Amino acid sequence: MTSAPLGLQGAYLKGERASHDELRSHLLDMAVNLLETDGPDSLTMRRIAAEAGCTTTVIYTMFGNREGLAEALYLEGFERFRRYLESVPQRRSPFEHLTALGPAYRQACLSEPGYYSLMFERAIPGFEPSERARTLARAALNILDRVIADCISAGYLVPTQPRKIADALWAAAQGAISLERAGHLRDGRTFEAVTMATICCYQVDKQA
Repeated sequence: MTSAPLGLQGAYLKGERASHDELRSHLLDMAVNLLETDGPDSLTMRRIAAEAGCTTTVIYTMFGNREGLAEALYLEGFERFRRYLESVPQRRSPFEHLTALGPAYRQACLSEPGYYSLMFERAIPGFEPSERARTLARAALNILDRVIADCISAGYLVPTQPRKIADALWAAAQGAISLERAGHLRDGRTFEAVTMATICCYQVDKQA
C-alpha cells in the first residue's frame, strides 16, 4: 500500500486540526454560556457533553478534567481579547494607535461577559490559573507593550519599561470596567477619562 502524497496528507491533517479546533471552540462557548446562565455548578463534563451533543469522553480527552476546562476557558478569554486588540487598524502615529486600543479593550470586556467574569471576577470558586496560564494570559496583551515601546521610541512617552506603562493602563481600564459592569457607571466616559489620564502621566512634556 503506497502512502498518500505529501500534499494530500498535509491537507487531510490540516482539515483534521481545523475540525478539532472548531469542536474545541464550540465546547468552550457552550461551557462559558453555562457558566454565565446557570453558574459554576453547571460546569460538569456530563452537562457540557449533553448540551454539546457529544460524549463525555470527548470532553475528558480535550481538557483532562474540570480544572483543565477552567484553565482552557481562562486562556480562551485572553486569546479573544488579543484578537480584539490586534484587529485595531494601524493609525498615523503610535500614540493614536495606543489611544485606539482603549475602546477596543472595553468592547472586548463588554462583549465577552462570561469570559470576563472568569478572567477577572473569580466566577469559578477555587479556580487558580497556573503560573504558565498567567504568563500566557499576560502575553496575550503584549500588543500594549509593543505600541507603548513605539510611542517611547517616537518621543511621545517618557523613557521607561513599556510593561510599567502597560500595567498602569491595564489597571486603570479594569477599575473603570468593573464599576461599569457593576452598574455604577452608565457609559464609557469614565473609562476614557481614566485611561487617557494614565497615558498623560507618561507623556513627554513638549514645553520642557
